[in-house]
Parts: sequence; C-alpha cells; structure tokens
Amino acid sequence: MRGGTLKAVKADLHVHTCLSPCASLDMTPSRIVKTACERNLDLLAVTDHNSAENVKAVIASARNTDLVIIPGIEVTTSEEVHILGLFQDPGDAISMQELVYGQLQPGQNDEELFGIQVVADEHDMVDAINTRLLIGATSLMLDEVVDAIHQRNGLAVAAHVDRVSFSILGQLGFIPPGLKLNALEISSAMTPSEARGRFEECRKFPLLTSSDAHSPEQIGRVFTHLLVERACWSELAKALASIDGRKVLYEQ
Repeated sequence: MRGGTLKAVKADLHVHTCLSPCASLDMTPSRIVKTACERNLDLLAVTDHNSAENVKAVIASARNTDLVIIPGIEVTTSEEVHILGLFQDPGDAISMQELVYGQLQPGQNDEELFGIQVVADEHDMVDAINTRLLIGATSLMLDEVVDAIHQRNGLAVAAHVDRVSFSILGQLGFIPPGLKLNALEISSAMTPSEARGRFEECRKFPLLTSSDAHSPEQIGRVFTHLLVERACWSELAKALASIDGRKVLYEQ
C-alpha cells in the first residue's frame, strides 16, 4: 500500500441544487453545505439535471469548511438513462454542460409544470433563472455520454440502477457490453447486498449508495463509505478502481 494512512470517509455523490427543476428552492449552495456538514459528510457531489451552473457556487460556499465538493452533472441520454459525470475540475463539468446544452430538447422550461431553475451564488442570491428544458432528455446516446465524460477525465456512474424509471437497467434491461462505466449507483431504497442479490449486473461493478437529494432533509440520508487517504476526487477514482488499497466499503 502506497501513501499515507487510509481512513473511511462519508460520501454522498448525487445531490441536486435549486437549479434542478424538481428540487426544492431551499437547496441553495450554503444550505446544502450547512446540512452536509451537520451530517458529517466528507465528500459531496453536485449533480444537477443536464447542467453544472451551480457547481462553482457550492464549492465557494464550502471554502471554509472541511467538506469537499466534487463538480458533477446528471445527464439524461437519448434512451432516457441518467448518467452521473463526476469531475476533478469545475471546468471539465462546465465543458460537459456545454456539450449537453447543445443537445437538449428544444423549448423552454415550464415553471408551473416542472419547477423554477435557479442559478445562485455562494451567498444564495439569485444570479439568473435558467430557462432551458433541463428536465428533458438530450440527443446524446448512452455510449456518447459515457465517452464524453471520460474525454473530460471524469468518472461515469449509472444512476439509481434499481429504479424502474431513468435507470440503465429499467430502460434497457442490461448494461451494454464494453460500456466503460466506473460504477453503478443504487438508491436509498436498497442496500448493496440486496442489489447484488437482485441484479446480476450489480455484481460486476463497484456500487455507490447516494441520496439523490432534492431537498435538504434528504442530504446524507444514505451515503457511501470509502476507504481512502483523504476526501477528494483522485482518491474516489482510486477507490472505484481498487487501487493502492483504496476501495468502497460495504456493510457486512
């Protein structure tokens, strides 16, 4: 084993902000950070639907805390599969966003039907209202999304695979051979051992358990324990690849 002493850190790697139309408006940058710190999370990924515009604000809000923020995005593929992109650098998340924005369904967000999409600053002030149809699917196919994430040095995670809707297993029924996913995520409704017992595909990949929080009370309701040297993206990447003793810890 190389490096320093390894320790268990708590990670919630699927959290929405007030930018996601289905999230509550109190999912502001500082509220997210405050709640995550109260629940002793070490690592949190911001993963709004088809956008990363609030990533930098959450990072700035966490600046004087021990909480580490991972820039992310939850992309809806043309097959209506949700894929999380987790990046080391905010610029890579924004680059992924630019690709996604160019492939979104045409039309504007219906605030009465889907909810308002707020771009906020680190002090929770409204910077802008995003009018794109972020709730919709893109024209990017599943393999194109995964490849684009990797081209930006990101980690590609299939979201909430145990759910019927918007999951790779729910939509396709299988994981295409050769699809280079870094991990699968399961929802709060299932444990990793239950997922492995129910889905053969869950025995082939590292499993993350995330909250998919859309409101403050959901943040950290479930989380993943990682055995790593410290809370950061590079250590997460090593844990998913089981490198140098890093790994995802599962309940016995």
